[in-house]
Amino acid sequence: MRTINSGLRCLAILALIQIAASPASACFTIVVGKDASQNGYVIMAHNEDDGPPQVVNHYKAPRKTYAPGEKYTLIGGGQIDQVPETWSYLWSEMPGLLFSDSFLNEWGVCVTSDNCPSREDKPELSDGGITWDLRRLVAQRAKSAREGVHLAAKWVERFGYQHPGRTYIISDPHEGWFFCAIHGKRWLAARVPDDQIAMVSNVYAVRAVNLADTMNYLACKDIIKYARSRGWYDPKRDGAFDFKITYASPDAANDSSNFCRQWGSLRYVMTEAAPLSKDLPFSVVPKEKLDAGDVMEILRDHYDWTQYHRTDPQTGSPHQPYISTICNWTTQTSFVAELRADLPPEIGLTYWVSLGPPCTSAYIPFYFGMTEFPAGYAMNDAPAAISLFFDKTEAPFQADVNHAYWTFWNFHQKVVQAYGEWGAAAQQMAVDFDQRALELRRSMETAALAEHFMEPETAIKLLDNFSRGLYLDAVQSLGRVLTTKLN
Repeated sequence: MRTINSGLRCLAILALIQIAASPASACFTIVVGKDASQNGYVIMAHNEDDGPPQVVNHYKAPRKTYAPGEKYTLIGGGQIDQVPETWSYLWSEMPGLLFSDSFLNEWGVCVTSDNCPSREDKPELSDGGITWDLRRLVAQRAKSAREGVHLAAKWVERFGYQHPGRTYIISDPHEGWFFCAIHGKRWLAARVPDDQIAMVSNVYAVRAVNLADTMNYLACKDIIKYARSRGWYDPKRDGAFDFKITYASPDAANDSSNFCRQWGSLRYVMTEAAPLSKDLPFSVVPKEKLDAGDVMEILRDHYDWTQYHRTDPQTGSPHQPYISTICNWTTQTSFVAELRADLPPEIGLTYWVSLGPPCTSAYIPFYFGMTEFPAGYAMNDAPAAISLFFDKTEAPFQADVNHAYWTFWNFHQKVVQAYGEWGAAAQQMAVDFDQRALELRRSMETAALAEHFMEPETAIKLLDNFSRGLYLDAVQSLGRVLTTKLN
């Protein structure tokens, strides 16, 4: 996995022009099918990209119960019946943003999203539509990814999706789904084949579909009929129905900042690299099975080892506002979710979290069985004011375990301002940390599993102490990088 095919076939001049002209402010998600992963279960990973200033909080929410007749009110004003009990979940929150949170619940249902504008310009909405609540409701109520897709479909058809379009990625230990919400009341979902890997980068990734195969494809009843009525699809003219070509905004489909990132990730996993173009597959069989470390490597990519890798001439940084890479200057947080079902969920559901662009930040593992995230992972305030954000991130570096987000972002700011000097050391620190954490967790998980059935409280303490210890080590590692370079 750590070697890149050198025989890259690319559209050279066109690609260079387009990459240089494309703004980098977009999310990226990977789903590794259970038979394509080394552990035999789905791995799901995501870079959440939103232009700063922002804040990222992390919480563990408990189960909650509700009385008969209670209602849940959407932020748009619509209401649905509350359920008797909602599930516990881990929550990555970006306060004030409607489309940036991620969740992992106690059943291993993980949900996040990528902005994927549709071409729909006549959306039908009811009761204000649905936006922020969609993913949270899936996390609270779904016991499987497939159930999450059915729930999301029900709410989109009832209220209408109040946004140009989006792909919700919903996974569990056994299945990964792309749920494509179209502006209004239409939708389509496709399951990632078990032996394949799929990526999405801000344009619908689903291509050919077989709607008779309901094990792998689901959609609203008129998904094709409506497209034909709008002139977006004609079987005689277009041949087989292609969801991306039919429903994606042409601007999004033609934007190199989208297809270049998908191509950039595919080159890691394909035996023979695909040509750089907007005509990329929904999913591929990888040349070898992936583990969490392999996925982290992809999430840190800046078109490394290709002729499209670019750096700022003054700082040496690959993070520039008008060069779109998988890991970029707007990446606020990143996660890799290992959804392992051969272990108790307290141990098998592992949520690796990086704060800030992951090329300069370690992935720290948090287990679902932990009591809570370390105190520094929740700021407990409204979205940061611009002045506060830059006061924090441009101040002299100080490792502060009570403010995880500010600490990692401050470190990133120091590195990116002199990437030629600091970048290699920071990247090596992050990779070394992750590999050490992956190795250390084996013995810890064995110990936690031994305690799980006899002394569950002891097992939880082991999980808590392991993650907190790694967090402290990561924060100290940032300081060591800067101190070593300064000396």
